[in-house]
Amino acid sequence: MADREAVFHLFFRQAPFGDRAAIAAGLKPAVDFLTNLQFTDEEIDYLQSLRGTDGKALFAPGYLSHLRDLDWKLDVHGIPEGELVFPHEPLLRVSGPLLQCQLVETALLNLVNFQTLVATKAARMCEAAGDDPVIEFGLRRAQGPDGGLAASRAAFIGGCVATSNVLAGMRHGIPVKGTHAHSWVMSFEEELESFLAYAEAMPNNTLLLVDTYDTLEGVRNAIKTGKALRGRGHDLIGIRLDSGDLATLSREARTLLDEAGFPEAKIVASNDLDENSIRSLKNDGARIDIWGVGTKLVTAYDQPALGGVYKLGAIRDTEGTWQYRVKLSNDLIKVSNPGILQIERQRDADGRITSDRLFNEADETPGTTNPENLLLKPVLRCGKSVRDLGQIKDRQARALEEWPKRPKDGEDPLVLDPALEETKRELLKKNGFQP
Repeated sequence: MADREAVFHLFFRQAPFGDRAAIAAGLKPAVDFLTNLQFTDEEIDYLQSLRGTDGKALFAPGYLSHLRDLDWKLDVHGIPEGELVFPHEPLLRVSGPLLQCQLVETALLNLVNFQTLVATKAARMCEAAGDDPVIEFGLRRAQGPDGGLAASRAAFIGGCVATSNVLAGMRHGIPVKGTHAHSWVMSFEEELESFLAYAEAMPNNTLLLVDTYDTLEGVRNAIKTGKALRGRGHDLIGIRLDSGDLATLSREARTLLDEAGFPEAKIVASNDLDENSIRSLKNDGARIDIWGVGTKLVTAYDQPALGGVYKLGAIRDTEGTWQYRVKLSNDLIKVSNPGILQIERQRDADGRITSDRLFNEADETPGTTNPENLLLKPVLRCGKSVRDLGQIKDRQARALEEWPKRPKDGEDPLVLDPALEETKRELLKKNGFQP
């Protein structure tokens, strides 16, 4: 059965964080993984060393030889990163030899699930911040270096304007921003001395962390540093608050800065922020210009997994005819959709999504659907990339444009095409399924 053509779909059943939708992310890493996929000699040797319960080799030599020489022939369609997606819509459609489709399941879920989750969390935070910039500060709390890099990338797609993760900046072209640490201040005898030293070292990047000791006294020392900077032809970018009553402190800091002649100095706030605390602070009249978000973004703190799945939708029989497959469950949400799935998106005059029609491509008469309205785009053909996925900044712009247009009340706009619905009903009946 290894070479029988099969079609798999990667999708999630429920939108994260109790929302109506998610922001698709992880497509480019998935394509990069697939285009560079091969089994090395070292990996084959390791697989060869594995033993079963009888002490004999777990994998037959012929199978390992097949893996070593595998000619990857996968075709992949994907929803562009930054696009709005709904439950049960395939983010990826993978087709090709059954063995190859199955081998990549875990890797694709790992790459797409996490980045879609973080991009969605970022979009929610950026929406709460309104026109204020949001910077991703989460590397220290991320799930390892790989998780940190993936989170920085996904957060940028979701709307964050910059990251403190310099490696992510280098690899993905994300702007990098950051401040000095509390330890910088603590390593000097006096706070003002530390600020002046930092301003001397980085006069074109002076944003001072003012809450190591007394926060408002820290603001006053930042003002003194700003005046010294002006004497050298530079200016104070701003201050950062990382603890305490951020609403009250930001208002008092704003007053101090304005009265001292620094109305343009920005106030950056951090301290375990998320969309709820950002919204609360804004409602409380906080004078915060820039939001630094970390732990609760990169770990998707309130829902740390998306729960995306990868299910078989169709497989050809020995005569080359498509046989559709459906995954059954007494939990209706877990019943999958059969076929070779595609999504047609319709919008109103304002660009808001009115409906997403999920249909089986095999049922569609060629030429009846506008290709521009189809969400799943070809990205890989016979193992080779066929589409330029564009710049990461374009994906961020897409997310920022799409996220506010998501439906917030009522049913999700996904509807099953009547032919697909009938196919699904017949398969359920055939298998004696009674929901």
